[in-house]
Amino acid sequence: MEWVQAPPGAGGATDYVRLSAVWQAPRTGPRMERPTETNPLLEIHALPAFSRIRAEHVVPAVERVLAENRAAIADLTGRAGGSDFEAIVVPLEELDDRLNRVWSPASHLNAVLDGEAMRAAYHECLPKLSDYAAELGQNEALHRAYRTLSEAPDFAAWPAERRKIVTDALRDFRLSGIELDAAGRARYRDLQQELSRLTSRFQDNVLDATHAWKKHITDESRLAGLPESARELAAQTARRDGLEGWLLTLEFPSYLPVVTYAEERDLRREVYEAYVTRASDLGPHAGRWDNTEVMDRILGLRHELAVLLGFGNYAEYSLATKMAHEPRRVLEFLGDLAARAVPRAREEFAELSEFARGRHGAAALEAWDTAYYAEKLRHERYEITQEELRPYFPEPRVLEGMFDLVGRLYGIRIRRIDGADVWHPDVRFYEIRGEDGSVRGHFYTDLYARPGKRGGAWMDECRNRKHLGADLQTPVAHLVCNFSPPVGDAPALLTHEEVLTLFHEFGHGLHHLLTRVDYPSVAGINGVPWDAVELPSQFMENWGWERAVLERIAVHYRTGAPLPESLYRRMLAARNFHSAMHMVRQLEFALFDFRIHLEHDPEAGPRIYETLAEVRRQVAVVPTAPFNRFAHSFTHIFAGGYAAGYYSYLWAEVLSADVFSAFEERGGIDAQTGRRLLATVLERGGSREPMDLFREFRGREPTIDALLRHTGLAGGASHGAGA
Repeated sequence: MEWVQAPPGAGGATDYVRLSAVWQAPRTGPRMERPTETNPLLEIHALPAFSRIRAEHVVPAVERVLAENRAAIADLTGRAGGSDFEAIVVPLEELDDRLNRVWSPASHLNAVLDGEAMRAAYHECLPKLSDYAAELGQNEALHRAYRTLSEAPDFAAWPAERRKIVTDALRDFRLSGIELDAAGRARYRDLQQELSRLTSRFQDNVLDATHAWKKHITDESRLAGLPESARELAAQTARRDGLEGWLLTLEFPSYLPVVTYAEERDLRREVYEAYVTRASDLGPHAGRWDNTEVMDRILGLRHELAVLLGFGNYAEYSLATKMAHEPRRVLEFLGDLAARAVPRAREEFAELSEFARGRHGAAALEAWDTAYYAEKLRHERYEITQEELRPYFPEPRVLEGMFDLVGRLYGIRIRRIDGADVWHPDVRFYEIRGEDGSVRGHFYTDLYARPGKRGGAWMDECRNRKHLGADLQTPVAHLVCNFSPPVGDAPALLTHEEVLTLFHEFGHGLHHLLTRVDYPSVAGINGVPWDAVELPSQFMENWGWERAVLERIAVHYRTGAPLPESLYRRMLAARNFHSAMHMVRQLEFALFDFRIHLEHDPEAGPRIYETLAEVRRQVAVVPTAPFNRFAHSFTHIFAGGYAAGYYSYLWAEVLSADVFSAFEERGGIDAQTGRRLLATVLERGGSREPMDLFREFRGREPTIDALLRHTGLAGGASHGAGA
């Protein structure tokens, strides 16, 4: 959920399986020994014992819980009847939560501590979880029970979250193949099982290809132009591998400084080529972790699955659970943004090309030149660079200031808790308390890049809020990033873009942690349409530009001096530098994703790069290298939850910009507006439709005006958001 700061394909919002959404491909995780007493994954009364979880714990734990859940469901369907919500739904919520609490830590460890044994256990569980999800989605007795609930005479008077659970479940039964015949149901299960295996393989290939490439440098002159922080990180990486000199990798904190600052053009090209050919048929590891057949097969299976369920294509299937509902609305929305952004983006690129030619003698800009000369132009025009800002954003101070901000907005207090069982020494654990002093939730932070850790930034659920009886289970979240680690005796220093990444993911975390909904299936981010789930995260990014917030987080790590006013003004002036080029890049991703799922022809086969070329001719302005294999590492859509849904980032940005404008109208950090947002959006989770919640907060439909203003693309009359 973090395209603004992370490279395409860096993970995003959680993709998970809930009993109320059994048609989704489940996630997977760790293993265990048979005796309950010796298996930490079965100790679900407390937080996960991460330090004791081993690969051998995963499969036995998952198998045991699946067997127990199946027995409980058989008993439930054998005696449940009528319209008793407590007798039908509440037990299923409990069973779902138990499985989630076993699988979540296993899945998480597979993402942050990748290893051969854990990966094997993870993959062994995938078909087991897929089968279980399909069984639930095709359980006739459960389907009848939910249908009976929906037909209760007083159903319209039920609490909103109960009605939402039932209506979502009935929709998801249909999307699980409940209406298919026996052969169709069997094929559905086969398709889901194969898709879960292939999407996981896609992610593994990208991870392996990313960590396989390294560039050892012993001549420091080759690093000319790189900031001192990037050189120190490269030297530290080399020492970690027992080498002299400097070691470059494809982890983002290493990759980005090279393509942005390295004066040696051949080095920029070499690193760029290695990055954009990961897991493909080209590049330094051509064919070794090639995702070509994996992508083709995924698209073919997705199309077959959609047609099996009565849709024309996978895009229609995907939109069955989203706000947009139909492909036409998505394409019109993206087309409207393209009409506004592409002409401006072409002007920006023409200006950049002229600058590179006139001031630096660059005959033509290639893809590995764009970031380099853009940074030089930014510096000349605004006298500012991300590296100049880095000393003012020490990670401990940024966290402290971010916590202060949400305290002022929502009345919550956050403090670090020492002694928690964690999976790595870099991990920290925090507690959130409300205005009344009660515990609202906890979260872990794991902020630095390292080998064996999936790239990008994401928030994931560790435990959901659940209050179905006397006991309250408070939510717990994982907040994961891949920032440069501390070097020497200095704290980790963030670029301003990394500050925005942190704010973004913490916005997701607050959505998960501050929910007041008692049922896990619609608490927090659960039950929220994919094209609305980015609203709280993108909303949080706006605060990273506010002077009142920067006064709390931006202090020079050595001198203690605050961010100078002159530097802040230059930051604001540069905020929309190349914003149109950035917008069309996101439009390229969104249109490509949507079209390959909308236009798939099983007779002709996938047209992945043909479609990408067509989209680029429509919206792209930066030249594309002939060896570029971007799609081969686009994990958002081939391994995450964004298939035919990458447009969600832009769709939700309309909503989030409009929400933030409510605070702008009140002068910035406004507690009254913050409490209203807390009550109408963050605490409601997926218990109501997001458009209803937006209207309740804003008092009207969303418009695109605030987004256009924030991105510098404003002009013309006011338009509806299309959302």
